[in-house]
Amino acid sequence: MTPKRLCGVLLLALAGPGLARGTDFVHDVQPLLLARCGACHGGEQPQAGLAMHSRADLLKGGATGPAIVPGNSTDSLLLQRVTGIRPPVMPAVGARLSSDEISLLREWIDQGAPLGEATAGTRPPSPLDPRHPAPPAATIHGSANPVDHFVAAYFARHGVTAPPAVPDHVFARRAYLDLWGLLPAPEQLEEFRKDARPDKRERLIARLLADRKNYSEHWISFWNDLLRNDEGVTYAGLRESISGWLLKALEGNLAYDRFVRALLDPREAGDPKGFLTGINWRGDVSASQTRPLQAAQNSAQVFLGINLKCNSCHDSFISRWKLKDAYGLASFFSDSELEIYRCDVATGERAQPKFLYPELGGEAPGASRPLAERQAFAARLFTSDRNGLLARTLVNRVWQRLLGRGLVEPVDDMEASAWDAELLDWLASDFTAHGYDVQHLLSRIMTSATYQLAATGRSKEDKQFTFRGPVVRRLTAEQFADGISAITGEWRLLQPSKPGTGTYVREWRVKSSPLTRALGRPIRDQVFTTRNTDATTLQALELSNGETLSDLLHRGARRLLGEVKPPPVNRFDSGDTRSEKVVADVDITGASQLRLLVEDVGCYDPGRTVAGWARAELVGPQGVTRLSELATDARIENRPLRIQKENYPDSIVAPVPAEVVYDISGRGFTRFRAVAGVDEASLLNEISPRVRFFVFTEVPDRQHLVAVAPGTPVATRPVDPAPQALVTRLYRHALGRDPSPGERRVALEFLSPKVTAEGLEDLLWALFLSPEFQYLN
Repeated sequence: MTPKRLCGVLLLALAGPGLARGTDFVHDVQPLLLARCGACHGGEQPQAGLAMHSRADLLKGGATGPAIVPGNSTDSLLLQRVTGIRPPVMPAVGARLSSDEISLLREWIDQGAPLGEATAGTRPPSPLDPRHPAPPAATIHGSANPVDHFVAAYFARHGVTAPPAVPDHVFARRAYLDLWGLLPAPEQLEEFRKDARPDKRERLIARLLADRKNYSEHWISFWNDLLRNDEGVTYAGLRESISGWLLKALEGNLAYDRFVRALLDPREAGDPKGFLTGINWRGDVSASQTRPLQAAQNSAQVFLGINLKCNSCHDSFISRWKLKDAYGLASFFSDSELEIYRCDVATGERAQPKFLYPELGGEAPGASRPLAERQAFAARLFTSDRNGLLARTLVNRVWQRLLGRGLVEPVDDMEASAWDAELLDWLASDFTAHGYDVQHLLSRIMTSATYQLAATGRSKEDKQFTFRGPVVRRLTAEQFADGISAITGEWRLLQPSKPGTGTYVREWRVKSSPLTRALGRPIRDQVFTTRNTDATTLQALELSNGETLSDLLHRGARRLLGEVKPPPVNRFDSGDTRSEKVVADVDITGASQLRLLVEDVGCYDPGRTVAGWARAELVGPQGVTRLSELATDARIENRPLRIQKENYPDSIVAPVPAEVVYDISGRGFTRFRAVAGVDEASLLNEISPRVRFFVFTEVPDRQHLVAVAPGTPVATRPVDPAPQALVTRLYRHALGRDPSPGERRVALEFLSPKVTAEGLEDLLWALFLSPEFQYLN
């Protein structure tokens, strides 16, 4: 035995009984190859003819010869490819193998590529197999949470020193934002700080999870991104909201396997049919975007972490998935037999239902079978107990959401390897063992010492990712907006579709604004599994000079000081209108002004929508006066607007939105009568007009055109207007801490010589634009 080999044997012996057997194919190499190379070399038709199911496959090799030379890693093609010595570097998809993974392969080949002993009668492991690894012995900061045992072992292997735990105020801010999407109020922070019980962090997480209303109103944004569901968005084609069902599912903590089955096989009353409906953009824009293909793409991506977009048009160039795979899955969701199109060209070939992983078992019903039968079959395979990919995919998404980076990245490439595969497997098995309980999964991760470690940034020198603790995260668009609203008391208003009373709501319930779109809220015309959190020029413009934030802080400062006046009451509200015509007959006795508003409430293209008031007339002591006979001041978004009188001589017609103002003082008019509606020309094209008509007799509050019900999403607390107290409260609520002496001195300058709305507004700008407010540390 050579000295080098003797040292290796001694090291293995000293490392413990679990490693004394050496490296073999069954226990060490096969799981690695399945995870990292299975996408291209694990199917029925492996690329380049090279399969990696067995040791014999590697010895046989593919088009370029044997993959391994036992006892000689230097001359083994497998090592040459993964190290890049012989291009092209492999794997072709996903991240390169880590140095530890390459060392494992090198050691195995140099040892003669031993097979190892497999249990008699067992089949080779599959990427789908649920796995149940045992937690290692070591842990972090004395924690009993199994997550910390895996992470401690990982830290030891990579020479990482565990960061310290965050202090209470940082932990509380992190937990509130992660579970409720809201900042803890100063009173809530103080209560938590004073709690002397050793398990107070676990108790806080349990209490936050128990408040299902705040929990569901935050996590619905996560699911809206994944399921292409949105509020206030209009498409020219087909789309169906699932918000009601989704909110109820979150409030009831519906088991995840049942959650997925309801989305893929909606058969009961109230089930969410909108997910399979997808989005129809004025017809099928391409063969790869038909409803069944969208259903296949979305379900594979969301629930299995597999991207089928490329191979919905042609065989993928970057993965093992073929055109027939996409059509095979789509056939489960089609009400008729599908013809296969390659790059929008019909092939004449008919697709038959085939699941992505046929090894899950069962004979798929043919395309001639009823749609309900085929959807039920697909839903069963997606949620099968043998399909470990379902649980691992959600665990990975939740881990990314809570700690800033997934165990597998990108999260839609779940056939790539995790930075700690055993941790991922254990979390997935724990999740399924607890009945696919999503709240249990959240609690398991958030009660770990790992979640509570100080956040870090990724080092530029760290070319290959090494987990060192949670990654600094940016607030989502909804968290940012709701945080400002909770502090100032200024919330978005949700108008009912019919005339009536509006309610103050959290950001997710209303149409996105230019600010929230700039901060990453997607329009959800496709699946968004990860939002872009990089800083952009558009964000800088919206945060520093955008009308949305400017108006919010202007009103918020005044609302904090009790200076916001009650909004004027409308005299007429048409409710949301599309093609219908609405009759207005309004009492305007004693009015000196008549203000006619046309508001956009979800037009696909408001700039091309023309709407207005036909047969408009005023009734007074002298009889009836046509409104078109009076002089007017017409405006659109506060800019002068030319009324289209030449085309509509007896009507008041303008683009959307618009405000037309008439001076009627001293005329004695008592009633305004008209018919409000959309011009027929706007109904003939595909702009899907949706507008609302209002009549006011005084200057309206454009943010509050309808009456508002009492109450806000977060209870408004009285604010002490004394400068010192006001500064302290704002810092505690926004940042979770007291201001430093220097910060307090500068803040008080904004409020000197007395507290004014203008000075307070400047202070709010300074707070909300600070990185400390916008990020989770």
